[in-house]
Amino acid sequence: MIRELFGRGRFALGVAASALLLAACGAGGAPSGSAGAGPSPVSVAKDEALARMVPADVAADGKIVVGTDASYAPNEFTDADGQTIIGMDVDLGKAIAQKLGLTAEFHNGAFSGILPGLQAGKYEWGMSSFTINPDRIRTVDMVSYFTAGTKAAVVRGNPEHVSLDDLCGKAVGVQNGTVQFDDLSARSQKCQAEGKPPIAVTSLQAQTDVTLALSAKRVVAMLADSPVINYAIAQSGGGLEALGGQYDTAPYGIAIAKNRGEFARAVRGAVQALIDDGTYSEIIEKWGGAEGGIRSSQINPASGR
Repeated sequence: MIRELFGRGRFALGVAASALLLAACGAGGAPSGSAGAGPSPVSVAKDEALARMVPADVAADGKIVVGTDASYAPNEFTDADGQTIIGMDVDLGKAIAQKLGLTAEFHNGAFSGILPGLQAGKYEWGMSSFTINPDRIRTVDMVSYFTAGTKAAVVRGNPEHVSLDDLCGKAVGVQNGTVQFDDLSARSQKCQAEGKPPIAVTSLQAQTDVTLALSAKRVVAMLADSPVINYAIAQSGGGLEALGGQYDTAPYGIAIAKNRGEFARAVRGAVQALIDDGTYSEIIEKWGGAEGGIRSSQINPASGR
């Protein structure tokens, strides 16, 4: 999401809001859903050279255990059953794993616990819309696979006349531990320095809860990654709209523990192979992510954030 170290009046709760509630059922907390057993949306041939670069302890059981917070539609979220994890990151992760001759098994957990879990050996990848930034690459290796910016949404018609240039005193929703949370914190400090009231930040565990808070007018705006805002608006049945365009664009990365030999190089090679053969475009376009597509995957690239 574009998420920081350790990256989410009343409008009737109709079909769109109900879908968001269903998506929230499996989000956060202890792992409750797994996407490892389902079929991949595409068929990807194994690359023998890249597969040989995977550490033996990872390859031994034929799978890659991936930590994700499935509350960030359309990137990673739960299907209507509240258990099956789906989304753009899931489809990409499965295809990357196939290229390495393995199966990706996604486990749902709290976003703030994914990178610590990776470092503790609970996961072999962290793939949950993590923005690549200097803080993260000091502790894990990150392989780029997408780009996104921050975007805001408000209730249709912006009845509270919210402006991104002046959120002082406004109730704004955001997911815990995200870059957007840090963005709001910095904006709030500026408000106070100028003698204005601070931003009333509502920080929630799951992005789905943030979206519902906005739909129910418990907050007047929310900030999240651009694809997440776009998806929430599309699913709102006309209840929400964007507040301006995206800003602070930065890459997403697959997180891999440090000192894992050629593992990061193998993953980068798999991502690049999918970009080159068109599989990558097929997947991101399916989820409406074409504007965030990349042409070259890198390990620990410099980030603008």
